Amino acid sequence: MHSAAAPGLTFRDATDADVDALVALIQSAYRGDDSRAGWTTEADILEGQRTDPEGVVEVIKSPDSRLLTVERDGRIVACCQLEHRGEHAYFGMFAVSPTQQGAGLGKTVIAEAERQARETWGVSEMHMTVISVREDLIAWYERRGYRRTGRMSPFPYGDERFGIPQRDDLQFELLVKQLG
Repeated sequence: MHSAAAPGLTFRDATDADVDALVALIQSAYRGDDSRAGWTTEADILEGQRTDPEGVVEVIKSPDSRLLTVERDGRIVACCQLEHRGEHAYFGMFAVSPTQQGAGLGKTVIAEAERQARETWGVSEMHMTVISVREDLIAWYERRGYRRTGRMSPFPYGDERFGIPQRDDLQFELLVKQLG
C-alpha cells in the first residue's frame, strides 16, 4: 500500500521472506557500530543482539500482531510491530535504517502505525515500552504525543536474546498516547 502522506514509501505486512532483512535492519538501528550512524543506537548500554529470526517470525505469525514493513525503492528501510491488546494497541520492534534517520521517516512510520491501529482495531490508545535511561528517545516520543506513565517493568537480565546489558539500572517504562 502506497501512502499518500509519504510519497515513495510502501507500507505492507512482513512475510517470511522478509525475516533476514528485518533482523538486519533492527540490529543495525540499535546495536553495534552500524547503529552509531543513527541516533537511536543502544550500543553504549547493550551489546549483542536486539532480536533474532525466531522473534521476528513470532510477530509475523501471531494472530493479534503484524509487523508493518516500510519500503523505499524496493528496499526495507523501516518496520514496527503493531499488536492488538483489547482496548489498546502495542507499538514495538520499531526500527529505521540508521542512514535514513533524522529526515522524518520515523515520524511518518509512527503516524501511519497509529492510523492503522485506529482504523483496523478501533483502539483509542497506543502503548509502548522504552528503556527508561533512553532520555533522548523518550523525548522524541513525547514530541509525538506519548506520555510517560512512571510504570516500570524489569529488563530481562540474563536472557541474551534481548542483548547483553552494559549497566545494571535498565528497566522499561510504559509510554501511552491517546489516539484521536
